[in-house]
Amino acid sequence: MAGPILLTRPGERGARLAAALAAEGHAAQHLEVMQLEPLEEDARQRSVWLDIDQFARIVVVSPYAAERLAEALDRYWPQLPLGPAYYAVGQATAETLHRCLGVRVHVPPAGGGDTSEDLLALPSLAHLAEQKVLLVAGEGGRPLLAETLAARGARVTRLALYRRVLRPPQGAAAERLKRGVYAALVISSGELLEYLAGWCQSRALNQPLIVSSRRLATLAGSLGFTDVRIAGGASVAALSAAVADIDARDDGAAIDHDDLEKG
Repeated sequence: MAGPILLTRPGERGARLAAALAAEGHAAQHLEVMQLEPLEEDARQRSVWLDIDQFARIVVVSPYAAERLAEALDRYWPQLPLGPAYYAVGQATAETLHRCLGVRVHVPPAGGGDTSEDLLALPSLAHLAEQKVLLVAGEGGRPLLAETLAARGARVTRLALYRRVLRPPQGAAAERLKRGVYAALVISSGELLEYLAGWCQSRALNQPLIVSSRRLATLAGSLGFTDVRIAGGASVAALSAAVADIDARDDGAAIDHDDLEKG
């Protein structure tokens, strides 16, 4: 595979993906366009932490949200309350919750996907009449979880614990993105996909784009990307497998670099 893999996932999860790709012989570069920043604790957060044993279910949308939740519970609850049941969007979030809190976490069955839609398909979330549900997330994001849980009868409290800050691409990776000089671009966030599409010229729009769900693939098509590959999820293993699949399927034949240089 010619050229590096451009990665967009921030923080430790991005570092783990880069390490996994390196172990398989792929060069990777980070675009470093998104940073996760914790929100300062306010009175509303403190109120939720003090009453967290009142919630029947706690739904956590990301590994970073899980880390922030664990930090708060450690400060307010020396012994974790037994009442709430924990749910996670994605295996990485579930693993973070289990590692930090030692709790059992509900996720879709193996092979069932790791999107919000997959989590909402769990039978235990189908009927929630008057149950108090805490949704732990970042600022903004998709309203699907909160709206669907509320429509099923839950009394939903959505608590934002961090913000996502977008910055312009910088350095050599930014130039590669602009010119499309890379082997593949890996994105598992709709917000990032929409943001980075504005930095992509025609050649980049025709380079392989790996996304983590069909929803993102549909969005990518609407933004002008023409070579969209859907990974089996947002996990490191699923995204690494999608990169390997480019090697196996393309073997350098899908892109005529001479013609691209002439064009």
